Amino acid sequence: QVQLVESGGGLVQAGGSLRLSCAASGSIGSIFQMGWYRQAPGKQRELVATIFSAGAINYADSVKGRFTISRDNAKNTVYLQMNSLKPEDTAVYYCAARPSVWRSFDQWGQGTQVTVSS
Repeated sequence: QVQLVESGGGLVQAGGSLRLSCAASGSIGSIFQMGWYRQAPGKQRELVATIFSAGAINYADSVKGRFTISRDNAKNTVYLQMNSLKPEDTAVYYCAARPSVWRSFDQWGQGTQVTVSS
């Protein structure tokens, strides 16, 4: 089990960019899938992007073409580059780990706030 710590959130104007980082306490090289989720006030947590250990990537339709997920196994870190931010991207962003195909996303960070002003 790894501890996940997010950083990089903040306040940005619409159209701006932020890069979120998720630092793991241990090796992420063998973790089946890493992901970013977000939760806006009054809404359910939703998937933003995931990346498999083999490299395949998935994005929510709402962020395709604007967000990029990547992982640096040597640094045990997962990133989320967010460009062309919109006010509707405002949320707490969470990093999550799915250790194996037999498990769900069951390891979570504490979250980092992203606020996009119009």
